[in-house]
Amino acid sequence: MMHVFAPILLLGQVEETTTTTEASGARLLIPPPSELIAGFIAFAIIFVFVWKWVLPMVNRTLEARQKAITGQLTAADQAKREAESLLADYKAQLARARDEANQIVEDARKTGESLRTDIVGKAHSEAETIARRAREEVAAERERAASAIRDEVASLSLDLAQKVVAGSVDTKAQKALVDRYIAELGTLKA
Repeated sequence: MMHVFAPILLLGQVEETTTTTEASGARLLIPPPSELIAGFIAFAIIFVFVWKWVLPMVNRTLEARQKAITGQLTAADQAKREAESLLADYKAQLARARDEANQIVEDARKTGESLRTDIVGKAHSEAETIARRAREEVAAERERAASAIRDEVASLSLDLAQKVVAGSVDTKAQKALVDRYIAELGTLKA
């Protein structure tokens, strides 16, 4: 049963000490001089230790970190300038390539137009040559045919004249000779 009442007893003791400590509250805030001197010495030792060894290490680490960051920024700036330079070169090359492609297309168009004009001109001259040759061949063939017909007509006329001279030809015979002559002329034309 003692356990149940223990907190109550302690509470009563705390209330008694509170009244006595209120009078000595200032003593609690100001430590005794021996603790003050020991605290000051400990603070001085820690301060010197931090000042002498920790602070230079922290400064070196910070300087190294600052140099690394500066180096990275410089490298990034350099990379940016190189990238911009490469981009400008790429754009210039692309513009030159477009100009060259346009020039090639224009040259090809001009060459094609020139070839077309040449081919059309040659085709016209060849067509005129072929037509002229055909007209000449037709004229020559007409001349040959006319010559052959003249020769045949002359031959037939001579044959007719010989037959007329060789004997007296009656009207029936004359008519038969003329019909035969016309029939022979018809076969010659065909």
